[in-house]
Formats: sequence, C-alpha cells, structure tokens
Amino acid sequence: MAFVTRQFVRAASSSAAASAAAKKIMVKHVTVIGGGLMGAGIAQVAAATGHTVVLVDQTEDILAKSRKGIEESLRRVAKKKFAENPKAGDEFVEKTLSSISTSTDAASVVHSTDLVVEAIIENLKVKTELFQRLDKFAAEHTIFASNTSSLQITSIANATTRQDRFAGLHFFNPVPVMRLVEVIKTPMTSQKTFESLMDFSKTLGKHPVACKDTPGFIVNRLLVPYLMEAVRLYERGDASKEDIDAAMKLGAGYPMGPFELLDYVGLDTTKFILDGWHEMDAENPLFQPSTSMNKLVAENKFGKKTGEGFYKYK
Repeated sequence: MAFVTRQFVRAASSSAAASAAAKKIMVKHVTVIGGGLMGAGIAQVAAATGHTVVLVDQTEDILAKSRKGIEESLRRVAKKKFAENPKAGDEFVEKTLSSISTSTDAASVVHSTDLVVEAIIENLKVKTELFQRLDKFAAEHTIFASNTSSLQITSIANATTRQDRFAGLHFFNPVPVMRLVEVIKTPMTSQKTFESLMDFSKTLGKHPVACKDTPGFIVNRLLVPYLMEAVRLYERGDASKEDIDAAMKLGAGYPMGPFELLDYVGLDTTKFILDGWHEMDAENPLFQPSTSMNKLVAENKFGKKTGEGFYKYK
C-alpha cells in the first residue's frame, strides 16, 4: 500500500510540475523601452540568445547611437569568443544585429510581444504613465517588467490592470558582462509570471536571484547602507577617505573602496536612491541623508563622470 501511495504522489507531483510548466510563458519576443546603457545592454543579450527584440526610444538619433553601441559591444564579445574563427565572429555579430529592430512608438510594437522590459529614467511618474499607456495596447499574455534599481515595483504595477503579470527585472551594468539578475516578485505577481521571468533570465545566460519588493532589493539594500556608513565614518573624523578605501580593499578583499565606488556609481545616483528610501522610511537610521554627499551633489560634483566627487579626476 505504501508503494502504491508513493507512486501516486510521484505521479501527482510530476503532473503538477508539468501543468505548471505548461502554463509558463516562453518568452521569444522582447520589447525594451529605453535605448540607454542598460536598455541597449538588455537588448543585446536578448538578441544574442535567440530572442527577437524591438528597442524603443524617443528619437531615431538616440536609437542610432544605441545600435552603434550594441554593434561595438558585440564585436568585442566576438573577438574574445571567436578568437580562433573571426568569420564565425562576424556571423554572430550580424545575426544578433538582425534580431534587433528599433521604433520610436512603443504602443505600436507591444501588441505582439511576450515581454516588455522598461529601462528609462528613474522617475516614478514617468514610468507609471508609460506602463499605463502600454497596458492598453499590449497583448493579454504580455508580461511587464521594470529594470528600476530603487523604485517600488508595486507602485509602478498599480498603474496597470495586469498586476499579476508585472515584476521587477533588475540587471546590472554592464549587462553583457554582469551575470546577476534580480527577479522581483510583488504581492500581486503570479507564480506563472515569476517562473517565466526566472526562465527567461536563465536563457540569457544570467544567474537570477529572487527577492520580494523591498527597498533596494538585495544588492543595493546591502551595498548602499555600507557605502553610507563609510561616509559617516569619514564625516565623524574617525578615518580618512583614503584609509577607509585602503582598509576595505586590503582587509576585506574588495576591488574598490567605498569612496572609489561611490564616485564610480555617481553621487547623484546614490543620493537619489537614498532620498527615495528616506521618504519611504524616515526613521530608519540606514536611510539617513549625508551632509557631505548632499553638498557635493549640490555643487554638481557627481564623481568620475564630472571629474570630481569625493576624489578629483583628471
């Protein structure tokens, strides 16, 4: 009897797994909104792994620049991947580029897509307006995903009628190189949507990790408070910027010290993230603003991209 029961349980489990798999969406057609560094990177890795991609931005000039950047990135990949066979490398580049089309009208292209990935400006109002509009034109099965690194996914999803088909898909820069993807599940995200995005991430050659819709998700939730604690250590006069950076590189094995990393990421970007968290939870000591960083940002000293942040750059 026990044997029969075990067989029945196994059969039921197999049947349930097969049923769940059958319900998942196999993402083949992807629409990426935003032709900047992140959007272009997402489009590149999707096209390079056999997906049909439409890259959308506001002007043809932006899209031409994006396409040029993608081609240059692909040639670097091909040079390394096909070092012994340059012809195969050229074919890889041409095939990948042929899978990417562009458009300045998002509403006209989402009707036939399986997945919309948004990678535009970190502005809640702009993102919600975009998804609210696309919700009217996208197919019933289409999944919406935001690449936001700091905004609440639930707040964006609430602008649509497909909260169950909405999630976060947070890639890391540079997308073709960084293997991590954070898949963010809101309280309304269906299991079908979540599993479809996990599978999609794996087809890109990425390593997906799951996280609930909490401020900063996993990486930024750990990274930003660490960076800010380094700033507070410096503000209190406990140690110099240089010694803090040296300590974390030599003592913890980090490739960059916290001040070097802040300047690399951009002080304006870090401030934006921290301000958003502080607005959500003003009492959290981890989310308190920094006087010195606010002063640098007010002076347009954002780090490496402006030539000066916590350090000066030539």
